[in-house]
Amino acid sequence: MQDPLAELVKIEPKSIGVGQYQHDVDQHRLGHSLEGVVEDAVNAVGVDLNTASAPLLARVSGVGGSLAEAIVTHRNQNGPFASRKDLLKVARLGPRAYEQCAGFLRIPGGTEPLDASSVHPEAYGVARKIVAACGRDLRTLMADPSKLRAVDPEMFVDERFGLPTVRDILAELEKPGRDPRPSFRTATFADGVDDIKDLKPGMLLEGTVTNVAAFGAFVDIGVHQDGLVHVSQLADRFVKDPHEIVKAGDVVKVRVVEVDVPRNRIGLTMKRDGGGETPESRQATSKPTPGATAKHRSPSTASPAAPQQTGGFGAALLDAMRKK
Repeated sequence: MQDPLAELVKIEPKSIGVGQYQHDVDQHRLGHSLEGVVEDAVNAVGVDLNTASAPLLARVSGVGGSLAEAIVTHRNQNGPFASRKDLLKVARLGPRAYEQCAGFLRIPGGTEPLDASSVHPEAYGVARKIVAACGRDLRTLMADPSKLRAVDPEMFVDERFGLPTVRDILAELEKPGRDPRPSFRTATFADGVDDIKDLKPGMLLEGTVTNVAAFGAFVDIGVHQDGLVHVSQLADRFVKDPHEIVKAGDVVKVRVVEVDVPRNRIGLTMKRDGGGETPESRQATSKPTPGATAKHRSPSTASPAAPQQTGGFGAALLDAMRKK
């Protein structure tokens, strides 16, 4: 599967939508700031030098668009890079650019094990001293880093590399090439539930929160139409602000309460008791009270026909949908 970061860097950051008032600020400054955020994200994650596309390489510190194209061209003509030092063979990539970008470019399975880590080549000497102090081969130590936990980082501090740098090297040797991004979970949609017509009240489904508003949260349950969990249905307690319970991207369990196919509206609940009103409770509330039968009402005093009852939750759902 393609790394999502490799695809996201191809999108103009401002096109994603970064705020309600993004068009009211200086566009040059906004663009510059957003480009910096994207570059920081790419550098924090790191890039596989032998698989990265030109748009992804262009976001690496010290590379840029023209050098990214030159790296890809060199790779296509000469095969995969065996070590970071091979970058110096790329046309127009000099020592200064190499110093800036080398630590962010990874080469898994290369001739130098440290090339697969975030340790910068200029700090390889310190890394090797640490390995020697552990009395193990570098590849063996990176596969089983238990010995590193007993190392005193202050032993390797010198005039070039301070304590924070040494600690970073130790952390990288302990978990080489680790991906700093948290795991990403997606909702598992129910089989056979692909359209709003497939929904039935009472169904328990998994979905992803797509938007949170003052009146509730919208949830994608895989039927091409988001359902609404009204604020009154978010929890088994009073909820003042829906953001206290959910946020966009959360994977949640919901139960279908109401389905209005003609209006393309779906009412959901996250309450443990299923929320909403049962058919039995609706029948009970629709029964006439004693002494209020039709024969005791005169035509002149009869009230106008009441609108179709939707229940408390249904009314809230309709009101919220109007605000959407």
